[in-house]
Amino acid sequence: MSLEIIPAIDLRDGRVVRLAQGDYARETRYAADPVALAERYRDEGARWLHVVDLDGARDGAQRNLDVVRRLAAVGLKVQSGGGVRAQADVECLLDAGAARVVVGSVAVSTPDDVEAWLGRYGADALCIALDTRHDGERWTLPVRGWTAASTRTLDELAPRFAAAGAIHLLCTDIARDGMLSGPNVELYAHLARTVPGLRVQASGGVRDAADVARLAQTGAAGVILGRSLLEGRITVAEALAC
Repeated sequence: MSLEIIPAIDLRDGRVVRLAQGDYARETRYAADPVALAERYRDEGARWLHVVDLDGARDGAQRNLDVVRRLAAVGLKVQSGGGVRAQADVECLLDAGAARVVVGSVAVSTPDDVEAWLGRYGADALCIALDTRHDGERWTLPVRGWTAASTRTLDELAPRFAAAGAIHLLCTDIARDGMLSGPNVELYAHLARTVPGLRVQASGGVRDAADVARLAQTGAAGVILGRSLLEGRITVAEALAC
């Protein structure tokens, strides 16, 4: 199985940004227009685009739907999340043209709801996002843009969603997100062993083509590329060549 290369565009007030370790006070803004950036990724060979509404992730307000609509019109399949708290949010993003909706905080706080959505919309229409931070003993699952703690763990919920029929799992190592420190290959190898039925998307820390090649050996199904693409450390074409 080949590794899906998925460029990421994080939006805040309609602008392309990146946060270091999910910290809203450590934001880097990029001059690129999100639509032009998506077109460049498409032309380099990407099939999917990962779009995060950072405004929504923090406060639950869907404020970047118009940008999602324009990105979906580029010709890439859009996987979009941030601020999905209820069924109506799922439907808004699907109506805006998203091919797949990412559900994060609600998957941790009310997993029963997300299991119901899997039955309603189909497993391919949802990606479960379990973004994690290691506390020295276990992989915890912060919520609401990583600003609030929860009592659930990755090893509790990943198997639960796999048993409920989920197909897609996005897992970000928060400590590495936006840091260009290298991906946590051990985390993704662990997920491949414990939830082999899930197509895991790796996110956080990828610097270059060598990191992509390392992730391809873990059993991950996809890799999210954000800052490394924005800063020209790797291109989509180079990642695909891995």
